[in-house]
Amino acid sequence: MSEFPQATRDRYYADGVWDIDTIADLVARNAAAAPEAVAFHAGDATLTWREYDDLATRLAGAYALAGWQPGDLLAVLLTGGALTHVAYLAAQKAGLVTVGLSPRAGDAEITHLLRHTGAGALVTRSTHRGRPGEQIARAVGAPRHLVLDLVGSELLLAGDGVALPVPGLTEAAVAIEGRGLGPDELFFLNSTSGTTGLPKCVRQTMNVRKVFGPLAADAGAFGPDEVVLSALPAPYAFGLWSAHVVPAQYRYPTVLAAEFDPAETLRLVERHRVTVLAAVTSQFIMMLNSPEFAEYDLSSLRVLFTGGERVPYRRAMEFEERTGCAVLQFYGSNEAGPISLTRVDDGQQKRLSTAGRPVPGTRVRLFTPEGVPVESGPGQIATNGPGCTAGYFRDEAANRILFRPDGWLLTGDLGQLDEDGFLSVTGRTADFIIRGGHNVSALVVEEAVGGHPRVTQVAVVGMPDEVLGERVCAFVATRDGVELTLDDLRKHLADGGVSKVNWPERLVHLPVLPMGAGGKVDKPALRRLV
Repeated sequence: MSEFPQATRDRYYADGVWDIDTIADLVARNAAAAPEAVAFHAGDATLTWREYDDLATRLAGAYALAGWQPGDLLAVLLTGGALTHVAYLAAQKAGLVTVGLSPRAGDAEITHLLRHTGAGALVTRSTHRGRPGEQIARAVGAPRHLVLDLVGSELLLAGDGVALPVPGLTEAAVAIEGRGLGPDELFFLNSTSGTTGLPKCVRQTMNVRKVFGPLAADAGAFGPDEVVLSALPAPYAFGLWSAHVVPAQYRYPTVLAAEFDPAETLRLVERHRVTVLAAVTSQFIMMLNSPEFAEYDLSSLRVLFTGGERVPYRRAMEFEERTGCAVLQFYGSNEAGPISLTRVDDGQQKRLSTAGRPVPGTRVRLFTPEGVPVESGPGQIATNGPGCTAGYFRDEAANRILFRPDGWLLTGDLGQLDEDGFLSVTGRTADFIIRGGHNVSALVVEEAVGGHPRVTQVAVVGMPDEVLGERVCAFVATRDGVELTLDDLRKHLADGGVSKVNWPERLVHLPVLPMGAGGKVDKPALRRLV
C-alpha cells in the first residue's frame, strides 16, 4: 500500500521526480548490463553486480521459505559493508520492511525500537562489534534472532541457533515471485539520531530516497566513471542514499568500511581512486586532523558531499586546498529529505558559507515563531517536496509537531535566504542557551570559536547556573593537541569584533569531541559533562 495519497503520487510522477523503478529493478538492470563490474569494495567482500543481485535474491528466498510474510518487519543491526546492502535489498525483494538500527545503538535503544516497531526478529552477524550477536538478542528481548554472515561470496543464515537453508537462485526466484515492495510502499524505517529521549522512526519509500540521486549527479557534475566512498552509517538518510541508492542508479562502484576511521578512509580513497566522497562534517574534519592526511594521494577526489552539521568555512576551504576537490553541502534531514544544496559551479564563498539554493521541485518557506511566513527570513525552515517523509511510524503526537496543519514539514532549523536565493542555516530552534533571559545561539558561538586558527572541532552547549539559568560552555579540540586557554580565545574573539554575548564563559579542551550514532558530535554527551 502506498505511503502517500494518490494526488501526491500523481503530481510527482507527472513532474518526473518519482518513477516506477525499485532499487531491486536498478540492481537487476546493472547485473544484466555489467554482471562482472564491481558493485562494492568492502572489508567483508568485494561483490560484482551479479553477485550482489544473486545473493540478495537467495536471502529473500530464504526469508520466504522460512515463513516470513510480506509486510513483516526485520530489525537489522549490522556494521558497514557489502552484507548490509545485501540484507537491505533482500528484504525489499521478499516484501519485508527493514528497521535500520545504528551500528552503535545501545541495548536500551534497540529494545525500544523493537517494541515500538513490532519487528519480528533482530538480524545480526554472529559477532557485532566484538560482542556475540546472541548475547545482544537476549539482552534486548528480541522475539527471534537471525544470524547472517557472508563468508567469501557465500551466505550463512541461522535462526535462533539453528542453521537455515539458503536456497539456490532458481528456487529463491520462484519463492519470492510477486512479493517485492513497490517504489511508493514503506521499505525502510530509520531512527532519528542526535536528539534527547527515545528515537523516533522515520518512514521511507524508495522514491523518496531516490530523489537524492539526480540532484547529487547534477550538483557534482557526475561522469560515467565515478567511484563513490560512503563513510556514513548505512541506516541514516545520508548513508542510505549515498551507499544504497545512488550507486544502483548510476552503476558506480562503492567503497565501504565496517566503521569510520579517518586514516583508513584516506587509505581507501588512494587505493580505489575515489572521486566522490560522502561524509558528515565531523568526519571530514577528523580526516583533516589525521597525521596521515599528507601521506596519501587524494588527487582523485573531485567532490565531497557533506553536511549534517554546521560546515566550518575555514576547514572546508582547507579541505579544498589540500585535495583539489569541491566541497558541496547537502542540507536536509531524515524527515525532510533534500532541501538545498551547493553545486560545483557555485563560487567558493557561496559554496562554503551557505547551504545552497533550494533543490528543484522542493518548496521552502520560513516561518516566525507565531507561524507567520516571512519572505526571506529569518525564520524556522519548512519544506514541502518529493523527498519528504510521510511521517513517523506509529507516532501521531510526533507527526503533529513535525507537520503544520497545511502539510508543510517543519525542520528544527532557523534560516534565511539572501538576495541570490541561497539559504543559510543560522541556528536550531532548540539549540539556544538562555542566559539571563537572553537567547544565545550555539551555532553563532560555534562559528566564532571555530574561526580560531588552532581550533579543529567545536561544540557549544549550555551549562547550568544558579543565577543566570545557563552559561555558555564551548568544547574544543585543537590542531596541535595543546590546550587553548579561555583568555587566548577571548582575545581572538575581541580582535575579530565578535560581540561579547557570543563569547564562551567556559572552555573545555578534549583530544577529540565525542561522536553520536549518526556520525555527528554527541551534544547530549557533552551536556552530561557539564
